[in-house]
Amino acid sequence: MKVMNKPKIAVIGSSSMDLVVTSNRRPLAGETVLGESFETVPGGKGANQAVAAARLGADVYMIGRVGDDPYGTEILENLKREGVHTDHVEPVTHVRSGTAHIILAEGDNSIVVVKGANDHVTPDYVNQARARLAECDLVLIQQEIPEETVIETARLCKELNVPLLLNPAPAREIPEEVIEQVSYLTPNEHEAAQLFEGETLSAILKRFPNKLFITEGKAGVRFFNNQEEVLVPSFPVEAVDTTGAGDTFNAAFATAIAEGKLLFESLRFANQAAALSVTGFGAQGGMPTRAEVEGELNK
Repeated sequence: MKVMNKPKIAVIGSSSMDLVVTSNRRPLAGETVLGESFETVPGGKGANQAVAAARLGADVYMIGRVGDDPYGTEILENLKREGVHTDHVEPVTHVRSGTAHIILAEGDNSIVVVKGANDHVTPDYVNQARARLAECDLVLIQQEIPEETVIETARLCKELNVPLLLNPAPAREIPEEVIEQVSYLTPNEHEAAQLFEGETLSAILKRFPNKLFITEGKAGVRFFNNQEEVLVPSFPVEAVDTTGAGDTFNAAFATAIAEGKLLFESLRFANQAAALSVTGFGAQGGMPTRAEVEGELNK
């Protein structure tokens, strides 16, 4: 593949406002605990990945929906500030913007997502952006939007001969034809166990060589390269907030692949970006720039 300085990536997915509570520990069922802080920060897996890819040097087009409310206005303004094109992010007048309710405690996060306007990222809505998708080097999609939209996007990208990276989060059953149509599938180990219930990770990796990439948190990312199973190790850091690490990984992987980098090199780039992302607060707060990632890789 020709290496491009600024690849075009379309991100189809959710945008939301994250309502983040920090606490010493999670409450048990029926229990109340005191929190330490509360923040509202733009999020949503789609918007997170769009912002991360833009910071890493891609020319990013977001395809999504927000509510016609203050959260929606703030989400749009944030995307524009980050250099993401928002021509295909239209407000929905009769529903609220999506929200994610996040508890940060004990070094990890727990999240409840209310989809809101993200349920209006429909197959017809994506097809309205068909011409934009056709000129992109790669399309990136997640699953905080309707299942039928993911199915239609896989079909459309196959028709347009545009590579599609599906980050299957949150996990749900994926039709076999969608797995066949996507170019890259990036579940974490828990999502992979749900998607391929009853199969060992090694067995499913062999079924999808150079397509299935299972992220394993601090351990790194694992895939099968047609000859052997490979673990690309992560980079050790002191985590402040793990929210958005997976989104950063996927955006970085998409950006590197769209530029024409080889698989192993792309995965190292993605691992480094994800590692840097957990050193800051908020899903987008810690997302690194291209210079920061390359600076660490070149040490």
